[in-house]
Amino acid sequence: MIFLTRRATFSASHYYWNEDWSAEKNAEVFGRCANRHGHGHNYTLEVTVAGEPDPVTGFVVDLKWLKDVMEREVLEAYDHRHLNLEVPEFAKLIPTTENIAIAVWKRLEPAVTGVGGARLSRVRIYETPEIFAEYRGGQ
Repeated sequence: MIFLTRRATFSASHYYWNEDWSAEKNAEVFGRCANRHGHGHNYTLEVTVAGEPDPVTGFVVDLKWLKDVMEREVLEAYDHRHLNLEVPEFAKLIPTTENIAIAVWKRLEPAVTGVGGARLSRVRIYETPEIFAEYRGGQ
């Protein structure tokens, strides 16, 4: 089994806010991240697929194909967007790094499953160089 990872970057803004809480509770729990004007990050996305290399091409999946899938399914929707206001899955879901990783998985998994026998293995989102969340499909 080979694990192949492709990396991409995108810039987006967001804020943390729970509609069921008061403004005071949101400020207490989320601090400066509760500012409804939002703040931005330059995110790094890593997508790992797993599979056996094709005996003819040597590829688990074609890297150009994987780049195109990431662009179409994630980057076009997230790059230079306010996640809370412009991305449907975050209309009611707080766009934490953890929730972004899960949402990216849900966007990519149907497109990747079964292509050349590969499967989506891991999604990792870096919010900063020091903070990342990793999702492996509920494993």
